[in-house]
Amino acid sequence: MEFEESGIGEECGVFGCVAAGEWPTQLEVAQVLTLGLVALQHRGQESAGIVTSNGASPPTYATHKGMGLVSSAFPPEALLKLRYGNLGIGHTRYSTTGISELQNCQPFVVDTLHGKIAVAHNGELVNASALRKKVMRHGVGLSTSSDSELITQLLALTPPMEELDAPDWVARIKNLMTETPTSYSLLVMYKDVIYAVRDPYGNRPLCIGRLVPISKLHTSEGDTEGWVVSSESCSFQSIGAKYYREVLPGEIVQISKHGVKSLSVVPRPEGDLPAFCIFEYVYFARPDSIFEGQMVYTVRQRCGRQLAIEAPTDADVVSTVPESATPAALGYAWQSGLPYIEVLCKNRYVGRTFIQPNTRLRQLGVAKKFGALTDNFAGKRVVLIDDSIVRGNTISPIIKLLKEAGATEVHIRVASPPIRFPCYMGINIPTKEELIANKPEFQDIAGYIGADSVQYLSVEGLVSAVQEGIASLQKDEMISSSKSSKRIGHCTACLTGKYPVELECKKAQGLLPKIS
Repeated sequence: MEFEESGIGEECGVFGCVAAGEWPTQLEVAQVLTLGLVALQHRGQESAGIVTSNGASPPTYATHKGMGLVSSAFPPEALLKLRYGNLGIGHTRYSTTGISELQNCQPFVVDTLHGKIAVAHNGELVNASALRKKVMRHGVGLSTSSDSELITQLLALTPPMEELDAPDWVARIKNLMTETPTSYSLLVMYKDVIYAVRDPYGNRPLCIGRLVPISKLHTSEGDTEGWVVSSESCSFQSIGAKYYREVLPGEIVQISKHGVKSLSVVPRPEGDLPAFCIFEYVYFARPDSIFEGQMVYTVRQRCGRQLAIEAPTDADVVSTVPESATPAALGYAWQSGLPYIEVLCKNRYVGRTFIQPNTRLRQLGVAKKFGALTDNFAGKRVVLIDDSIVRGNTISPIIKLLKEAGATEVHIRVASPPIRFPCYMGINIPTKEELIANKPEFQDIAGYIGADSVQYLSVEGLVSAVQEGIASLQKDEMISSSKSSKRIGHCTACLTGKYPVELECKKAQGLLPKIS
């Protein structure tokens, strides 16, 4: 919960749709895109945009962008403007680079020598400064401060060896991937296809779904009505799509009305592991999403179970700060043998407190957001599970609230390790100086926040909880198909300071080690 209150941003969300069969399609592509973005709203609330195309040669594009939530950015008249699309891409934004205004809203559309392209991007380029200089040396001006416009302009540049009258988009995308190793998941729309791309480290998620008739949604049958691609699979249920597969790290996938085709996989440097962001599991993703063959909810439960093994305590009940830490709290309760109860009632109509500008107002916001369910815990020792303690400002008034309402003890258990380092790959983490784990108060954090004890899940425990399900799945696949196991790796840079690649912002200072 404190991730939400502390202003840590959930990057962005991308979504694409291509109607199958004959065009013009009967599928309402704009409606599918809008509903897909609504399901990804937790990944960004600042702005949203959709670009649709009729897929003709040359194509006709329709674009609408707006500030705020998807529901307010796309009134009915906006959807009418987009209704003739046979394919399209959309984006919901939380700014990690670039200021929050409409000109930075995606998708970006640019003219190239061979026609228009539209690009939607989730992530943050680790070498953006050098790339901006390179693009400008080609005489290309940049009108925004967004990495995503930079990607769009790099794709528009003609790569070496390309024929003048025949654009090679795979070569262009590969050229981009050699220029910048991470972090990005991309959707590139050109004429009648969408290219879905993940960086070679797989730092940001991307998956593909198949649209089927609603009557066939829960069967193995059914014609394909279209294909969708999304940052998270949680968006598929709301639009009548079945999970198909993930886009692999480094993979370039072509999605058209004819189906899904893998065009290429760009490898990582030899010896480098994948580096999928581990905090997608901890907090950012919706719990019903699937990554690496496992549901996020199940991973969070395993984190709670591991936390109970590492940090047991004498208590009467287990509870949670609603509601992202609930699966971990259930796992902790199951492992410890203690009953799980609710101790807090959340007022869902109070806005996010991280938008409030100072500590006092932020703390007042927390007090307004929760009510104590006194009858459930008065006279009892409570273990309260949270997903994080980032600044320490949020959890303290909650502990005070519970003790004033009758809890004899409040023990805090955190289902993730302390965040100590900033992220340069798409997560808006407060500065190193703002993080409680780097302050002197951390030496007595229990006293600082008013708890009877505080313990975090270890880095090793988190990695184990995440990778346990992947290893088990791979073992089953090897038994059934004789396939060799894939290498497993996750980015834990914000916890350990070990980044998967060298970063231009710190490289000269030699402060940040690369993951070995």
